Amino acid sequence: MQLPAAKAIDMRMTARPALHAHFDPRRAALWLAVCWWVLVAAWPANGRAAPGTVSVVTIEGAIGPATAEHVRRGLDHAARDRHRLVVLAMDTPGGLDTSMRQIIKAILASEVPVAGYVSPSGARAASAGTYILYASHVAAMAPGTNLGAATPVQIGGSPQRDEGPVPGRDPAPSGSAAEKPPAGSASTRKQVNDAVAYIRGLADMRGRNAEWAERAVREAVSLPATEAQQLKVIDLVARDLQALLEQLDGRTVNVLGHDTRLETAGAAIVQHEADWRVRLLSAITDPSVALMLMMIGIYGLFFEFYNPGVGVPGVLGGICLLLALYALQLLPVNYAGLALIALGVAFMAAEAFAPSFGVLGIGGAVAFTIGAVILIDTEAPGFGIPFGLIVGLAGVSALFVAALTGMALKARRRAVVSGDEALPGSVIEVLQAGEDGAWALYAGERWRVCSDARLQPGQKVRVLSRQGLVLHVAPLDTPPQPPGG
Repeated sequence: MQLPAAKAIDMRMTARPALHAHFDPRRAALWLAVCWWVLVAAWPANGRAAPGTVSVVTIEGAIGPATAEHVRRGLDHAARDRHRLVVLAMDTPGGLDTSMRQIIKAILASEVPVAGYVSPSGARAASAGTYILYASHVAAMAPGTNLGAATPVQIGGSPQRDEGPVPGRDPAPSGSAAEKPPAGSASTRKQVNDAVAYIRGLADMRGRNAEWAERAVREAVSLPATEAQQLKVIDLVARDLQALLEQLDGRTVNVLGHDTRLETAGAAIVQHEADWRVRLLSAITDPSVALMLMMIGIYGLFFEFYNPGVGVPGVLGGICLLLALYALQLLPVNYAGLALIALGVAFMAAEAFAPSFGVLGIGGAVAFTIGAVILIDTEAPGFGIPFGLIVGLAGVSALFVAALTGMALKARRRAVVSGDEALPGSVIEVLQAGEDGAWALYAGERWRVCSDARLQPGQKVRVLSRQGLVLHVAPLDTPPQPPGG
């Protein structure tokens, strides 16, 4: 049913005031003010991004497998949480080449910019620390710090020496740079040249002083913070972390081929702490701890094999031995030293269980000492085994073996209390005596006895000797006689 046009218009005109009755200008103005305030508060000042988070990863002490794992986890967490920057706060004398390269690979593959920062004042970034500083997107140092001395250490082999001219090769012209060949063996020169190429590549990537980097490797030179900045070895000198973040604010760095502008002013700082796995790895990869774990493991297994069923030595020894082997496979181990240690412990254990008048014990102590000295095949700082610890462990093992040997010798000098050798001199009681002979009780057994004197039931007699299944006895008041007397 359709309404007339005039009536429809009249209904629309009457409905319009009803719609306007729900509109409140004051409430609308209030909502507009609130929305405007929210937008103004959320809009970054000066058109910049809001402050983010900076993660700080500390590298302190010798660089080893635990350090590499700690840095890798820190970079992964920073990328996952979208942090603005990762600061590697370093104070290290150097460390293992393999661990250093793992850290550098993680830095070069990081999605988050990395700033290497040698701090606090008095800290250093020597050897491996110099390479890590060159690999970082930003290199900074606190006043009173130094870096350098990046020459790779000799790994095993004989000491460095000058091999002189090579036979069949013409000597270099007088006065030329090649007149004197570089000192050291061919393997040493290979290590140095490889290290030079590696650090020069990092310097070219980050636009830093490659010539000084080569000198740091070849000549083991070092630089303080101010001179390092002047020579463009580093980018900044900052007194503390806050000053570093202020200087980095607005700086552009290249991350994975893309220019990234750092926004660090007012950023929140988060310390990335090592978790329990990294702390455990740091503890067991200490060469001294690994050596002690291996000794505990070997001795525990020996005692379990000697006394089967005890359980505790075997379980404890197995756990310690597995931990030691896991740690040693992460360290630059000389396997000849490892074999000598195992042989030495085996000799000392054999001396305790089968005394050989000290030959096995002394040989085991000597083998253990030599093996422990050459166990860690490197001169990297922080990864040597103190000689005092080696002597102490060898001494404790030797004393332990000597104590067990002394107990065994005392046991051998004691009188025999069982078997045929224990019969002469034993006192027994006559059970019965008659025409057919006498019987006595010895160790719960009935024995036929004979004597030159007449025996009575209940009489105490002393055994003189044994002939087959018959004991020759004498009354207790008779003076002892030698067997057959």
